Amino acid sequence: MIIRCDSCSVSLQLDDAKIPKGSFTVRCPRCRNLIRVQGNHPTSPVQHLQENKPAPAVPEGAESFTARESEFEINHALRALLAALRKEEKVLEAKEEEEERPRRALLCLGRYREKVAKLLVDAGYKVYIAETPAQANERLREGKVQVVILSPDFATDMGGTAIVQQRINAMYSSERRRLFLVSIDEVSTTLNAQEAFLRNLNLVVNVNDVEQLPLILNRALKDFNDLYHYYNLASGFPGL
Repeated sequence: MIIRCDSCSVSLQLDDAKIPKGSFTVRCPRCRNLIRVQGNHPTSPVQHLQENKPAPAVPEGAESFTARESEFEINHALRALLAALRKEEKVLEAKEEEEERPRRALLCLGRYREKVAKLLVDAGYKVYIAETPAQANERLREGKVQVVILSPDFATDMGGTAIVQQRINAMYSSERRRLFLVSIDEVSTTLNAQEAFLRNLNLVVNVNDVEQLPLILNRALKDFNDLYHYYNLASGFPGL
């Protein structure tokens, strides 16, 4: 059997004769992550890769998102060209451009998954829904997602939120800064910056405020972009 680590993606070959019945765990020799394996039925490498494909996108709003993304990229290129042609270079304010940027969100949620997906699609996001931590990690590997939203009841039998956060915590700081990590739960106080910091998150939202999530996200992302405005300018990165 061939398995792949959810954290670092190394492939491991297990001796089929020594695989026990039912589920078991294996420690990755590279990153020491615990990998949960279902051993009661054989899985080919092709089947395994198929099961752990990237989290799929929600079909609603996909066409309009693609159009907005293309329009943004064209406008961005035109502004850069015009700025280069003008000697006085009165460059577009970064925050004006950030407001136009269409965003992608990865949902690692349980019971609030469908509700949050609809809210974000209606707000103009392109939304991906992960069923497993492996699907979430595969989508993160592409580097195109700006917002990741987690909840404690996500795929609990597979390690859920802990596995995804482990993957994010292992990123280089420059890569981690390109993600906005959000937790939705029943105990947090919405927009509590100290709580978010202690949990290595960017934003915490109480379930009672889910209906206002797009508004809360936009405000929090604006504050985040303002905080890293000069860093982004120096690094040549657009805001989230």
